[in-house]
Amino acid sequence: MHHDTPLLTTLVLGLGLAYLFGMLAQRCRMPPLIGYLCAGIIVGPFTPGPLANQALANELAEVGVILLMFGVGLHFSLKDLLSVKKIAIPGAVLQIACATALGMGLAWAMGWPSGEGLVFGLALSVASTVVLLKALQKYELEQTPQGRIAIGWLIVEDLAMVLILVLLPALAGLLGGTSSGHGDVALGQLILMTLLKVAAFVTFMLVVGRRVIPWVLEKTVWTGSRELFRLGVLAIALGVAYGAAHLFGVSFALGAFFAGMVLAESEFSHRAAEESLPLRDAFAVLFFVSVGMLFNPAIILEQPLALLGTVLVIVVGKSLAAWGIVRLYGYNNAVASTIAASLAQIGEFSFILASMGMALGLLSTDANALIIAGALLSILLNPPLFSILTRLLPESKPAEAS
Repeated sequence: MHHDTPLLTTLVLGLGLAYLFGMLAQRCRMPPLIGYLCAGIIVGPFTPGPLANQALANELAEVGVILLMFGVGLHFSLKDLLSVKKIAIPGAVLQIACATALGMGLAWAMGWPSGEGLVFGLALSVASTVVLLKALQKYELEQTPQGRIAIGWLIVEDLAMVLILVLLPALAGLLGGTSSGHGDVALGQLILMTLLKVAAFVTFMLVVGRRVIPWVLEKTVWTGSRELFRLGVLAIALGVAYGAAHLFGVSFALGAFFAGMVLAESEFSHRAAEESLPLRDAFAVLFFVSVGMLFNPAIILEQPLALLGTVLVIVVGKSLAAWGIVRLYGYNNAVASTIAASLAQIGEFSFILASMGMALGLLSTDANALIIAGALLSILLNPPLFSILTRLLPESKPAEAS
C-alpha cells in the first residue's frame, strides 16, 4: 500500500543524498558542504531525477537556520573579539563595504535594480565561519595572531549580518521588494520601529533570559537525564527564536542567536554545545540541501561572464580589500595574506541572506543561482589558496605567538 508522505520523502532524499555526496566530497578532499549543495541540486526542480518537496524543504531549512544561528551565538566570544577589536571591527566593516560596492557594481553592469544589487553585494561580502575554522585548524593557525584576527573579523561580519537580517524586512519595500505592510511610514520611523523591537527583545533576553535559561538548564541537569538536557537545549533554541518572531516581531535568526549567546555565558555552555551538535548538524545539512534545490545549473552556461565576475568579487576583490586594510593597520604580509585567504569564500550567511532576499522579492532566481555557484567555486578554491600561502610565506605557519 502506497502512502503519500512528502515530508518523509524529502527527509530521506535530502539526508540520504547529502550523506552520499558529502562522503564523495570528503574523499576528494573537499568540504562536505559541497556535497550537501550538490545533493540539493539533484533533488531540486531544475535537474532530472528524484524531486523533493520544495515548500517542506524550506520549512526544514528554517529550523536549520535557527539551529545554525543558535550555534553561532553559542560560540560567540566577546573576549576573542575584544582582544583584536582595533583591527577586527574597522577591518570587517570596511571590507563588507568594499565587497558590497563591488557586488553592486557587478549587478549594475548586468542591469539589475539597485535593491537587488545591494542584497547581492552583501551576500558576497561575508565569509563562511565553517570553512574558515576548518582552514585555520588544518594549518594550526587558530592560536596565532593572524588566526585570532581572522576569528574576530568573522565575529564582526556575523554580527553585521545579524543586524542586516533584522533591518532588511523593514527596508524591503523601499528597496523594490515586497513591502512589510507599514504603508506610508517614513524610512526613519520604520528603522526606528525595527530597532525598538530589537531593543525590547534584547532587554528582555538580558533581564529575563539570562536568569531563566541557565536556571531551567540547572534544574534539568539535576534530573541526571541526558535526554532531557538535550531536549531542554533544543526547546530553548527553537522556543526563543519562535517567541522573538511572534512576540517581538524580530527574525528567527536574531532570536536563536541571542538564545545561544545567553547560554554561552552559563556554566552549561560547553555541554549544551556538545549535546545539541548532532541535531544542529542534521538540520544544517537540510538547510544546505534546500539551498542547492534553488540552484539552476543552467546559469553556468547561460551567464558565464556574470559567474566569473561573481567569483572574482569573492576570491580577488574581497581578499585584496582585506589584505590592503590589514596592511594599512601596520601588520606584516604574512598576517595580511592569511586574513585575505581566510575571507576568499562565502557560505552559510550568504545563503541565509539570499533566502531572505528571495522571500522579500528583492533577489531574482538568477542572482540566487550566482550566489550559490560563487559559494561552490570559492569554497573549492579556498584550500589551494591556503596551501599556496603557507608555501610562499613560511612565516605564516604556526611559529608565531603573541
